[in-house]
Amino acid sequence: MIEKNKNNLTRIEGWLSIFVNIILFAFKYWAGVVTGSVAIIADAWHTLSDSFSSILVLLGLKISQKPADEDHPFGHGRAELVTSLVIGALLAVIAYSFISESIDKLSKHESVEYGLIAITATVTSILMKELLAQYAFWAGRKVNSTMLKADGWHHRSDAISSIVILVGIIFGGYAWWIDGVLGIFVALLIGYAAYEILHDAFNQILGKQPEEKMISDITNICKEFGGEEVMPHHFHLHEYGDHREMTFHIRLSPETTLQSAHQIASNIESKVMEKLEIISTIHMEPHK
Repeated sequence: MIEKNKNNLTRIEGWLSIFVNIILFAFKYWAGVVTGSVAIIADAWHTLSDSFSSILVLLGLKISQKPADEDHPFGHGRAELVTSLVIGALLAVIAYSFISESIDKLSKHESVEYGLIAITATVTSILMKELLAQYAFWAGRKVNSTMLKADGWHHRSDAISSIVILVGIIFGGYAWWIDGVLGIFVALLIGYAAYEILHDAFNQILGKQPEEKMISDITNICKEFGGEEVMPHHFHLHEYGDHREMTFHIRLSPETTLQSAHQIASNIESKVMEKLEIISTIHMEPHK
């Protein structure tokens, strides 16, 4: 049921994003061409890149749904992380392109005459992109999807860049350099979003320390079946999308029989699966 809900929310977010972003791209690109604004044109391409990332989200969902096989015994859940890496890399490339264009415009001392069309396109973009971001963040939290959260940051970065451009439109008549500076600022915002997405995805791929609450929950489970002296330690968490595996050690009395130790470990493993949905493997060692 949880997996079905996750798939449905991801599909809705993906297709809604594609549809809205294509419309916004056309509107903003037209406004950028009419006004000659590199910031608005760059922002339009940023919006279109959201459509590309949403296509990647849908592809990542399809791949991650494949069951485990001989070559992938833990399933294909990490396809979501690969998708997040691609989205982050795409944002980084876009940021670099915006900086280059903006520097070129500043070097040529080019100014921009904004009009009503620029204001209308920018305000529309801010509202629509923030709504898409809020939905992606909500869906990502509901089904614990890194991929959806990454797409939400992509929408949020576009909304923020449009806010900056709107400020530039308001004050653009007072400084010829405002459009070029805004282009660089937008690029830095996009670059930061790329860093956040890549940092989170790399952490999960490389492996990270379990959260304190998770360790506390497991410790309580261990004490429930093994007593106060069980002392779980040496935790290693491996995530494959929704599939999570953990190994850790527990300490038992040297007098504990092999059969009893096995039963204690089996009970702990079953409870960890029931409560935290984690497949655990336990190494048992005697108290020193």
